[in-house]
Parts: sequence; C-alpha cells; structure tokens
Amino acid sequence: MEERTCKIAIVDDHTLLATSLEQLIISFGNFSVLHVSKNGKEFQQNLLACAEMPDLVLLDINMPVMDGYETANWLKEQHPKINVLALSMEDDEAAIIKMIHNGAKGYLLKDTPPETLKVAISEIINNGFYHSDLVANTLVHAFNKKHEVEGLGLKNTELRFIKLAATDKTYKEIADIMNLSPKTIDGYRQDVFKRYNIKNRVGLVLFAIKNGLVEV
Repeated sequence: MEERTCKIAIVDDHTLLATSLEQLIISFGNFSVLHVSKNGKEFQQNLLACAEMPDLVLLDINMPVMDGYETANWLKEQHPKINVLALSMEDDEAAIIKMIHNGAKGYLLKDTPPETLKVAISEIINNGFYHSDLVANTLVHAFNKKHEVEGLGLKNTELRFIKLAATDKTYKEIADIMNLSPKTIDGYRQDVFKRYNIKNRVGLVLFAIKNGLVEV
C-alpha cells in the first residue's frame, strides 16, 4: 500500500532559509510543501486560497505583522487538526513554554540536523507530538520552579504584589493596579517582610530574584 504524502506549510520571514527548508522537506520523500509564507497573516491568506489543508505547519516565532505565538494560537482555536512544529533560533525557556502553551506539538532549533527534523515531523503526524530533549528539559525545569514557588507558601495576591514591588512602581501605584487599598498593600508588605525575614524593599527584590519570581 502506497504511503500517504504528508502536506506541509512553511511560515518564516527569511526567504533564503524558507526556500532551503522547502527543498529539504521535498527531498525527504512522501512530503509536499503546499505553500510558503513570510508571516502569520500571509499564511492565513494562503490557507484560505489553497484547496488543501496542511497536515503540519513549520512555524518560525519572530516575524513581522503576525508572529509565531499569535499564529500558533490562532491555529489552535480555528484549525486544531493542523499540527504545529515550531522551528526557531529562540532557545530560551519562556519562548518554548509559550509556543507549547499556544498549541505547538514540538519545538526545534534552526540548527537541528535534517534527519532530526524529518523524525520530528513524522512523530507529530503519526503520534501527535515530538518532545525533544530541549523541550523535555525546559518543561521539567519549569515544573520544578513552579513547585519551588508553591513551596514558599505564597498566595496569588502576595505573589502578584511581590512581582510588582520588584519594579519601580510606588506602593500606591501597586495598590491602584491591584485594585486594593494602600492599607491592604501595606499589610501584604508587612506580612511578607516578617514571614521571610526581609528588611526592606531591596531585600524583597533580591528575594524575588533568588526564588525565580521575577526575571532580571
């Protein structure tokens, strides 16, 4: 029985890379490229104009007009049967988690070997996901960090207060943002200071950074 051809769409604003990627995909055999788009908005137009739907979209993140985050989220809501494989230069934890959260079934860096790309596409189409070591390690780290925060015993309102207090906003401005009275905010401040033996606002910022509550 002849193997079904997998239909791919490419969304990347770097023309040379996108063209090379298209040729690489075709060389795999049993893969076809329906269309190549420079951003999410152009991809939407190509999707509407094309008679066929792709099985998988190779999606860059940093693009003008409509980036990969927005495009992935749009696909998740409007075309949930279309798989997304993020292909990016971004290897930071926030980018990976956001793309997975927005519906990507896998995440690869652009310097990934061709054979790994082929395996990833096949795994997603056949099994619904491809979690590389990069993604696995990122998710484990994020999970551990979440539990470290939970281990601090902070309520959601206290956590939000600490994050805002780590900025240059005054306590009054923080109260306005959180829709609370200055007296309530002062109560949060006193309670957090006492509970974690913090002496001043600088100490609060250091506490937040040390425990991964804010990024520097």
